[in-house]
Amino acid sequence: MKINELKQNQRGVTIELNITDFGDLRKFYKFGTEGRVITALGKDETGKICVTLWNKEIDQIKIGDKIKVTNGYVNLFQGIMQITAGRYGKVEVIGESDQEEISPSP
Repeated sequence: MKINELKQNQRGVTIELNITDFGDLRKFYKFGTEGRVITALGKDETGKICVTLWNKEIDQIKIGDKIKVTNGYVNLFQGIMQITAGRYGKVEVIGESDQEEISPSP
C-alpha cells in the first residue's frame, strides 16, 4: 500500500515508509504509568504522513530508517492524517531509507 491510497479510519494497513524527521517527545500518564509518544514523518514516492510511535517503538527507530507498519490504522489527530501500529499492529525497521528520499528539497 502507498500513502496516496490511505483513507481516514482505515484499519489493517501494511505500508513501508522512510522516516525523515521526528517531532518533540511527549510524556503522558495513564492508569498511574508513564508513557511516551512521538510523531515521526514518514515518506514514500507518493507523499508524506505522520507516524505515531509509542514507548519502545521510539527507541528502535531513527531518522533514515525504512520501516514497515503491519496491521496499522489511519486516523485524524488535530486534523492531520496519521498512521500508527496501535495495540494490534507492529512497527519494524526493515532497512535504511534511500538517500534521495530523505534529502531536503533544493
